[in-house]
Amino acid sequence: MNLSSPRPIPATGSAPDWERVRADFPLLMREVNGKPLVYFDNANTAQKPVPVIGAVDEFYRRYNANVSRAVHALGTEATDAYEGARTKLARFLNVRANELVLCSGTTFAINLVAYSWALPRLKAGDVILVSRMEHHANIVPWQLVSERTGARIRVAEITADGSLNMDALHAAMTPDVKLLALTHVSNVLGTVNPVREICREARRRGIVTVIDGSQAAPHLELDVAAIGCDFYAVTGHKMCGPTGTGALWARRELLQDMPPFLGGGEMIKEVSFEGTVFNDAPQKFEAGTPNIAGFVGLGVAVDYLDGLGRGHIAAREQELLAHFTEELQRVEGVRIFGTAPHKAAVVSFLVEGAHAHDLATLLDLQGVAVRSGQHCAHPLLQYYGVAATCRASLAFYNTHAEIEGFMAALKKVRALLG
Repeated sequence: MNLSSPRPIPATGSAPDWERVRADFPLLMREVNGKPLVYFDNANTAQKPVPVIGAVDEFYRRYNANVSRAVHALGTEATDAYEGARTKLARFLNVRANELVLCSGTTFAINLVAYSWALPRLKAGDVILVSRMEHHANIVPWQLVSERTGARIRVAEITADGSLNMDALHAAMTPDVKLLALTHVSNVLGTVNPVREICREARRRGIVTVIDGSQAAPHLELDVAAIGCDFYAVTGHKMCGPTGTGALWARRELLQDMPPFLGGGEMIKEVSFEGTVFNDAPQKFEAGTPNIAGFVGLGVAVDYLDGLGRGHIAAREQELLAHFTEELQRVEGVRIFGTAPHKAAVVSFLVEGAHAHDLATLLDLQGVAVRSGQHCAHPLLQYYGVAATCRASLAFYNTHAEIEGFMAALKKVRALLG
C-alpha cells in the first residue's frame, strides 16, 4: 500500500458523452407506474453503474473470503481488494491511506468522533458549535455527548438565502468552543460552505473541526488536505458505491491518541485476560468483519468518478441545476429554499396549496422520484417555518429532457390539486 497516496491527475479534454454515461446505470432504464423513470433523489442515494454492480458480483462469485485472517489465496485476494479500496478512496480525497478509517458511512464516522474523541475530552463549560443547516447525523451525536459531559451546544445561524452567516459564525467561535461540526454541502439547501476559510479560522483559535462531506464527495473536486480540517466524513452510497460503506479521515496524531470505539476482532494485536494491546490506527477502529464486497464496489465507484473527471461532473451538474432552477421559477406559486450563490444541484421547494407529501406522491405516479419530508434536518425547516419540503437532487447522469419531463409532470400535478 502506498501511504503517500499521490493525487490522481484530473481528467482533461472534452467532457464525457453523457448519454453514453447514462447507459451505464441500468436502473435508470426502468419504468415506474408505466412512465419512464425520472430519478431526482440523488442526495438520498445515487444509482450504481454496471462496473460497480459487476465488481460486487465478481467478489462473491470468485474470491469471497474474510480479510486479514487467512493466508490462503482467496483471503489474500479479498484483503488486497479491500485495502486497495482504502488506497483509492484516500487518493480520491487527497489524504494518506493510514489516516482513513473505513466504516459504514458518515453517521458512524461522526459517532466515532463523538465517542472516541469528544466524550473523553469535553467537560462542563465547553461548547460544541454546529450550524443551523446540519443533518441529524451531525446534531444528535453531539447532543448525546453534551448530556454525558455537560458541554453545551451552540448554533451558528444562516441567512435567508441559506448561506452561513459568517460574521455570526466567527463571533460564535469564543474561547470556550472546543469543537466545530459543519456540513460541507447542505443536503436540503445545496449550499456549499466555505469550509477551507472556516477551518483556517477555527484552527487559529484552537477549535477542532469535524466536516460532514456526505453531499460534497459525489459532486465537488474535493481536496481534504487543502481544507485543513481535523476530521472529514464521507458516505459511499452517495458516490455511486454500495450502501453500508464510507470513511472517516482524521489527522494521524488524533487517531493515534483516540481510544477504540468498538472492541473485537481485527482491532487488536494481542489479547489476554489481563488486558489487550490494540492495533495501530486505522485498524484499531475497524472491529469485526467489514462490508468487504461493498468496499470493493466503492473502490470501483471511485475509479468510475475519477474516469469521468470530477471537474466534468461538477460542470455538468451546475448546468443541470441552472436549467432546473430556471424552469421551476416559472411555476406559479413555487417557493425555493436555498438560493445561495454557491450551491450543489439540490433544490428544495414547495408549491402553494400543495403539501410536500401529496406533491411527491402524485409526481411518483408520473414516474418522477423526489424526496419529501424534513430530510433529517428538522431545525433547518423550523427556521423556514415549514413542516416539510419536496427536494429534487440531480446527478451527472440526469438529462435536460428529464428536467422537461419533470416540469410537465409538475404541471399535471398542479392541475390535479387545483
